[in-house]
Amino acid sequence: MEKLEDVGSWLEEINLGGYRQIFKENGVNGEYLESMSVFTTEQILHFIRRHHMKWGDFITLCKELRRIKVACLKGEQRVRRPWWAPSCLSVVFVKAAKRNRQSRVVSLKLES
Repeated sequence: MEKLEDVGSWLEEINLGGYRQIFKENGVNGEYLESMSVFTTEQILHFIRRHHMKWGDFITLCKELRRIKVACLKGEQRVRRPWWAPSCLSVVFVKAAKRNRQSRVVSLKLES
C-alpha cells in the first residue's frame, strides 16, 4: 500500500494528482509504471481508457517516467536514484544499474 501512496504523491508532484485515486483503485505501482515502456499500442489505449486519462496527461506521465530513466542512466558505473524520483520507482534504478553494468562490459571488450 505504501508504494501506491508513493505513486499518488508523485502524481501530485507532476501535476497529475487528479489520477491519484483511480491509480490507487487499480493498483498502479512503480513496477507497473516502469513496465509501460514495453506496452503495445493496444495496452496503452486500454490503460488510457481504464484510467480515464487525457492524451496530454498520458504524454506528461510518459515524459516524467523517461526523465527518471535518463537521470538513472547518466554516469559510468553507479546508478543512483535522482533525489526528486519517487522510491516507488526503485525498479527503474535496478534495471538502469543492470544496463549500465552490461554496457560497461561491452565497451571494455571493444576497447581491448
